[in-house]
Amino acid sequence: MKQERWMRIIPVALIMYTISYIDRTNVALALDPKLSTLMQDLLMDDKMKGHIAGIFFLGYVLLQIPGGHFAHRWSAKKLVSLLLVLWGIFAVGCGLVTRFPEFNVQLALFKIDFRMTAFRDFELMRFMLGVAESGVFPATLVLLANWFPRNERARANAYWNLCQPLAVAGSAPITGWLIDGWGWQTMLVLEGALPFVWLPIWWHFISDHPREAPWISSEERKYLETTLQREAAELEPVKKTPLWQAFLQPVVFVMLPVYFLQNCAAYGCNTFLTSGFDSAGKTFSGVVKGILFAIPYAVAAIVMILNSWHSDKTRERRGHVALVYSVSGISLLASVWIKPYSFWLSYVFLCLAVPGPFAGLAPFWAIPAETLPRSVLGAVMGLVNAIGNVGGYVGPKIVGILKQETHSMTLPFSVLGVGLLVAAGLCFLLPRSQLQPPAPVSR
Repeated sequence: MKQERWMRIIPVALIMYTISYIDRTNVALALDPKLSTLMQDLLMDDKMKGHIAGIFFLGYVLLQIPGGHFAHRWSAKKLVSLLLVLWGIFAVGCGLVTRFPEFNVQLALFKIDFRMTAFRDFELMRFMLGVAESGVFPATLVLLANWFPRNERARANAYWNLCQPLAVAGSAPITGWLIDGWGWQTMLVLEGALPFVWLPIWWHFISDHPREAPWISSEERKYLETTLQREAAELEPVKKTPLWQAFLQPVVFVMLPVYFLQNCAAYGCNTFLTSGFDSAGKTFSGVVKGILFAIPYAVAAIVMILNSWHSDKTRERRGHVALVYSVSGISLLASVWIKPYSFWLSYVFLCLAVPGPFAGLAPFWAIPAETLPRSVLGAVMGLVNAIGNVGGYVGPKIVGILKQETHSMTLPFSVLGVGLLVAAGLCFLLPRSQLQPPAPVSR
């Protein structure tokens, strides 16, 4: 049986989210004061650097639950199309800003104080970029759950989530080159316009369900409809439960801190990864710094594929998440403690530290798809992604504060490493799959 969906759905979703990841992370190189004038132009220090990198995730919380819900009830294809337009507008807006501190998000008071002029305020643009992108992740998870059965889901999630390390690995040298040649504003505008280029391709190639796709064979359509309906029936309770009760299930309370800690590490490292590149008397150009920045993410892409393949082969999820978190946590600690003695050995450990949060994504997100009813899956994944992604704000914020106070990356990266080890331990509180192995299908 042909499986055209692997070449039709996955590449289009991968490139779509690659663009999203570029637009949220290219600021890491733009915020390097030895590569870009952004911090000087906007009068920023390291605390502000951590804040501006992380404020994206305060906006990223807002549409996670509605995004998953509307993708399930309405259309993942249409929702992502709308969000492509919105995040393109705000990504371009990040390159048009002229000031930093006019837009204040006051978490302590749970209110937002708007004092800004549109498209001039960097905080506002980063915050709104997070809002615009916040529904894309849960919507795409719902889309993949409509196309890939349980025995394929970790690989499908991993191939799609390859966009995260590949976005950095592929774009960092280009981002560094653009900054070197044309400045941070031009770089942000050009890379911010990519969603508009990809929108018509997304609309043409993507269908919400196999039954809506004219290009799929009748044999494959029948196989998918039968298998997905059987798996949904296995997880659906006899009595319907309200959505709020689904949020109170034990799996949710374990997934939240695990995902929070892994995002602290992922984005804390990403924002401040270049901070050690100019140490020990070493100075690198923008392109070389971009390559050094990219290599750990290329390693992450390889580890993601291997970990997801083995997770699907063994039908085991928790241990595969815990293992990569543990390796990354230990490597991150080793990188900062070895750095005074050997820059390059420290860099090797950084290359082993970065992959964990990415390599754990596919088996991690396979867990709710294999333990929760389909009717609440999108909303629950949206909740976990929303609250967990607050770690994307907290991680860079903490690293920025600790770096400015200690004038070193040793303590901030050590905190992130310990957080990953804690997350690894919590993984064993996650449930095992409730789905039975798929019955043999004649193909």
